Amino acid sequence: MTTSKPQLAFTGLAEQASLLATGATTSVELTRLALEKAEASQPVLNAFKCLRAEEALREAEEADRRLAAGETAPLLGVPTAIKDDLDVTGLPTAFGCEGDFSVATADSPPVAALREAGAVLIGKTNTPELGQWPFTEGPAFGATRNPWDTERTPGGSSGGAAAAIASGVIAAALGSDGAGSIRIPAAWTDLVGIKPQRGRVPTERELFHGLTVVGPLARTVADAALLLDVAAGTGTAFQAAARREPGRMRIGLSTRIPFTATKTRLDPQAHAAVVRLAERFAALGHEVVEIEPDYRLIGLTFLPRSLVGVRDWSRRVPDQARLDPRTRANARQGSALAGPALRLARATEPLLQRQIGSVFGRVDVVLTPTTATPPPRIGTFDRLSGWQTDQAMIAACPYAWPWNVLGWPGVNVPAGLSPEGLPLGGQLLGPSHAEERLISLAAQLEEVERWQDRKPETAW
Repeated sequence: MTTSKPQLAFTGLAEQASLLATGATTSVELTRLALEKAEASQPVLNAFKCLRAEEALREAEEADRRLAAGETAPLLGVPTAIKDDLDVTGLPTAFGCEGDFSVATADSPPVAALREAGAVLIGKTNTPELGQWPFTEGPAFGATRNPWDTERTPGGSSGGAAAAIASGVIAAALGSDGAGSIRIPAAWTDLVGIKPQRGRVPTERELFHGLTVVGPLARTVADAALLLDVAAGTGTAFQAAARREPGRMRIGLSTRIPFTATKTRLDPQAHAAVVRLAERFAALGHEVVEIEPDYRLIGLTFLPRSLVGVRDWSRRVPDQARLDPRTRANARQGSALAGPALRLARATEPLLQRQIGSVFGRVDVVLTPTTATPPPRIGTFDRLSGWQTDQAMIAACPYAWPWNVLGWPGVNVPAGLSPEGLPLGGQLLGPSHAEERLISLAAQLEEVERWQDRKPETAW
């Protein structure tokens, strides 16, 4: 006897795997339900670039045969999705761009890892052009909307994945993070998002000159840890961390915005949300102190890597004339920075790691806002020039990108809802290879915050 559809709504990744292993449901039922919800939500949320319904149902049937034969695998038969910057065999990788892209002939390593674990891939999720912006909108697909308020963006660039998870279409998905692209949409949709250590999840090439990593978004820390273990090939290391008490830690609360040469201000709602998290950590027995990492002019090393990465990706686009003018301008700047400026940016990374990493001689974890504002309205960035877009997005999201320069891990944790009912987040930031520390701390917070019990009205 299988579990009914209402009981399957908003079940987590690990829970679905358990239900499948015990025969309480089937992969076909879970996959068909996910596809139905994806199709029903698409006219409103527009979370998916494409759905692979026939292929997914065939994979689900095969998963059910394997389950019936007694086979086991971490995600055998569980439906999930992939952001449209990773290759999936038989599908184009448009990365948010218009044009007739050729189909991929092989899976990206993270996708191959999910297949090896038995996951059923129902489709690819939307992302803005080349993942450049913290809003998921563009002429190639329209606007992806936030299930907590469909007049708002879910963030970007993993916005499609975030919208699909927050609305209950799927339990978890892989995204990528080059300047907060996992953590920002997780913050604005009430999810857990993990930016792992650079190199933790294997990729076929270095992404955006070391800025971008692949990682999970989910409603719970345990589910995010499970998906990260699968993608990274780390067994159950991160799942074990999610079950482990973190011990008493010294947490440094930081709200100062790194220098960006633009006008930025922390919104009072975002400030109140992260301060409330700090108070919650104190109530859990941790020592919380105010502290400010020594960021200095780290932004000067971010731009060459980011813009040269845009140039590199734009060269794969079939018709560059169809790119957003802002993308073309960024690609031109990337061409100008591809020589000595890029080499200098990479060469200064060890110095920055020592300089900013000195904060971990005084605290175990840094807590900052994930974003400076609640999620903006759809269309906020329309018709802006490149410089105006940069100013607007930095004003909204000035906190996440330094950790991409350093290559170190960070975890967004939900920080509650604004008075308007809009999600906000705080990020836990650690030194090199500190994912287990951050995951353990986030899981402890989840036990008392219970963010996984909140659901948006726009849910499927």
